[in-house]
Amino acid sequence: METKDFDYLRDELSLRAKNGLDFTLAASVVWALIAIIWTIDEADAYDKSVLTFIVGGILLPLAFTFSKVLKTNWKVKNNPLQPLGLWLNFAQLFYFPFLFFCLLRYPQYFLMAYAIITGAHFFPYAWYYRTAWYAVFAGIVSFGALMIGYQAFTGEQFVIGIFTSACLALLSIFLYVDFNRRKQRWYL
Repeated sequence: METKDFDYLRDELSLRAKNGLDFTLAASVVWALIAIIWTIDEADAYDKSVLTFIVGGILLPLAFTFSKVLKTNWKVKNNPLQPLGLWLNFAQLFYFPFLFFCLLRYPQYFLMAYAIITGAHFFPYAWYYRTAWYAVFAGIVSFGALMIGYQAFTGEQFVIGIFTSACLALLSIFLYVDFNRRKQRWYL
């Protein structure tokens, strides 16, 4: 397959899925809810971590809802690269043993670890959708969460959730702008 053909397939995915905008918007909402969870004074870090996992379960239904509103395609027929997006997302599940270790041994660092994993898993989508914004925000979210987690006191961990949610909202804006710029050069 020629590079030009390969790039065409990636551009097609980018345009039809609108750079995965439905997922980044849904994740922004989920991380805002996670931030709220980490403001609950009556709960300890372990309980907040468990609630964080539970709230994370609404990501797919919320992304599906956003996909209907934004008219994005989750499946691009006849594009052999389409299944790769799902595989890239599954890759973050292999980081979960570390997350469980944090949950059981160091729950006060759970949120930081979760945010780092969330941020880092965006990196390959820069290649997949042919937009550098995913790579940029993979670094911003991962290193930002580390810095905040390192500096924040136990009762201030909610700042990581706010930071991650804000980064995802900002990423969504940049992805939308990138989508519109690219759409001008393509005819769907």
